[in-house]
Amino acid sequence: MAKLPEVKALKSSVIERLHKGYAQSMEVTKVLADENSQFQHIRIFDTVANGRVMTLDDIVQITSRDESAYADMLTHLPMLEHGAVERVMIVGGGDLSIADEALKHKNVKEVVLVDIDGRVIELCKKLFGQINAKAFKDKRMTVEVADAFEYLGRKSSRNRFDLIIADRPDPVGPGKALFGETFYDRVKGALKKGGYATFQTGVPFYQPWEITEALGELKQFFPKSGLYLTVVPTYIGGFMALSWASKGGEALGTDKGIKRAAKAYKKAKLSCDYYNPEIHAAAFALPQWIKKLVP
Repeated sequence: MAKLPEVKALKSSVIERLHKGYAQSMEVTKVLADENSQFQHIRIFDTVANGRVMTLDDIVQITSRDESAYADMLTHLPMLEHGAVERVMIVGGGDLSIADEALKHKNVKEVVLVDIDGRVIELCKKLFGQINAKAFKDKRMTVEVADAFEYLGRKSSRNRFDLIIADRPDPVGPGKALFGETFYDRVKGALKKGGYATFQTGVPFYQPWEITEALGELKQFFPKSGLYLTVVPTYIGGFMALSWASKGGEALGTDKGIKRAAKAYKKAKLSCDYYNPEIHAAAFALPQWIKKLVP
C-alpha cells in the first residue's frame, strides 16, 4: 500500500503527498488544532478553497465543502434501497458527518458510532458543529470510544445492525485492522439478515489494487457484493470507489432497487447536498477501465 505522505507547511499552505508523484496544496487561513493523540497526528484548519479541513497523519479526511459527496453516498444509497433500516453502526467516522446523514431517516432507532480515537471526536464536536451538531444532540446517537474491530466481535453485536458503514482511513496505522478477511467476517456476523455494509475502497485512478483486493475478499464472505462510485474533489484522483456487501438481501443497484429508492427518497423528504435519485442510478455506471479491476 502507499506510504504515509509528507505534509509541509510552506508559509500559509499545506501540501498533501498521498500518491507517488502527485500532490495537492491548500492555502490555510487559520490553524485550529495541531496535536498528537494516542493514535495519530490530528490537524484541523480553515482554507481558502475547501472550507474547514481535518487531516489525520497528514492525510485529508474531511472538508466542510465536499463531505456530502462521501457521507451521502455511503449512507443514503443503501438505506433507501433497503427501505427499513433501524439500526446503523459506523466504523470510525469520528467527525459524525455520516452519523448526521443516517439520523435524517425517521425510521432509524439507533446509530452507534465506534471510533478508536476519542480526541478526534472531541475536536470535531467543537470545530465541525456546522456538520455534526444535530447528530450529537440526537438521543438515538451513541458514541463509543473503542476499537471497532473488537466491537464487531462482541457477542452483543451479533446480528444487530441493518447497515454497517466502514468510514475507514487508508490501511495504515490504527486503520490496518479495518481491512482484510477477518474484518469482513466480523462485519458479516454483526449484520442482520438482509442487511448491508458499505466501505470506502480508495481512489481507483491511483489505488486500483484496493478494488480488486476488497471485492475479492468480500466475495468470500457475502453472497452478493459490488461497487459504485462518487466524486469527492479533495480525495484527489477523480472517482472514489465505494464497495457494498449484502447479507441475504438483494443486490444494490438493480432497476427495482433504484426505483424503490427514488420513491423512498421522495417520501422521506430528505435534504441532501449531493445525493438525489439520478445520482443514485448513475453511481453504478462504471468506466471500462474500472470494470476491468472488478474480480
